[in-house]
Amino acid sequence: MAKTEDISFGYLLSDVTLLFRKHFDRRAVKFGLTRAQWRATKVLYHREGLRQTELAEFLEMEPIAVGRVIDRLQAAGFVERRHDPKDRRAWRLHTTEQARVIVDDMELIARDLRKDATVGIDYDELEQALAVINRIKENLLALDQASPDVPTP
Repeated sequence: MAKTEDISFGYLLSDVTLLFRKHFDRRAVKFGLTRAQWRATKVLYHREGLRQTELAEFLEMEPIAVGRVIDRLQAAGFVERRHDPKDRRAWRLHTTEQARVIVDDMELIARDLRKDATVGIDYDELEQALAVINRIKENLLALDQASPDVPTP
């Protein structure tokens, strides 16, 4: 009798992710933003004034890596750091007008890619597939909480 653990799906999920990223990057290249930069910009657009550590939590990235993304976004004119009025040691992150102008275009690129990726798949099928993937994610997250990582020698 077949069991769910006998079905190998990790590589398929990885391949889909890589292909999605590749096609998104190709379509978004005209804006000069990487996918990581776009994600950070999008979060900041919807949540103006986050601290870098808060942004890192939303993006599920290390703060140092987010710092590099923000440095590049600031150099490109998409994000600015402003002093936190309540803590002079801290900075708050804000999108610039240059970033706000392209948000709708970037959202359209993402929507069109999702449309292309789901040709021949109806809404209910996709909802069911995503529900299963979310349950797999929850199961894997539960493993993190059940037992801390054992350091490797």
